Amino acid sequence: MSFQEQNIKKQKIIIIAIMAFLCAAFAAVGVIVGVPLVKSASNPEHFREWIDSLGYLGDFAYMALVVLQVVVAIIPGEPVEILGGYAFGIWHGTMLYLIGAFIGSVIVFLFVRRFGKVAAEIFFSKEKIDSLKILQTSPKRTLIFSIIFTVPGTPKDLLVYFAGLTDMRLSTWLIIAAFGRIPSAVTSTVMGETLGNQKYTSAIVTLGITLALSLIGVLIYKFVIKEKK
Repeated sequence: MSFQEQNIKKQKIIIIAIMAFLCAAFAAVGVIVGVPLVKSASNPEHFREWIDSLGYLGDFAYMALVVLQVVVAIIPGEPVEILGGYAFGIWHGTMLYLIGAFIGSVIVFLFVRRFGKVAAEIFFSKEKIDSLKILQTSPKRTLIFSIIFTVPGTPKDLLVYFAGLTDMRLSTWLIIAAFGRIPSAVTSTVMGETLGNQKYTSAIVTLGITLALSLIGVLIYKFVIKEKK
């Protein structure tokens, strides 16, 4: 084994250890919400009362779940977004989700900026990462990145990890991370609140709108990547 291979192996061990610590820390807080959720999800009123009884602890527990989902990219984000609307309502749930996602996005950005591509390859294949290389060289990289990150349906988890591999300034990423998830978060929390209030017709309509927006987002994402290639 060459020195370079040994160095990469050591980096991967360090990264996995850090990831394991972060996951354990956030999961310990997140389980405060997760376990009761499974038990009382069939009774929205009881669940809402339980959330209210937690006070600020419930807010922090939910945000910890969001941070965990962003950092551990294999966890699907949509159910976590819907949970925010279900538990806290549209605006409160959206606000908590955006704060948690912002914190998670900054952690990932700095983490990948420190350890490089080997950190991103923990969750994504080399092919997926290389498919976005055009965003490193395009003169309109920041604008394109902002657009595809904002549109619902695009692979935001991949984009979060890829952002740290570019020469994008942290200040620029902070702006994108703060505002880019708003459309997706709002549609999901609306769905969560309608489910919590047992307004199933409204939930189905919201789901249809969300799927349509996601399809448009996927098409835009594929078109932009294909055109830039």
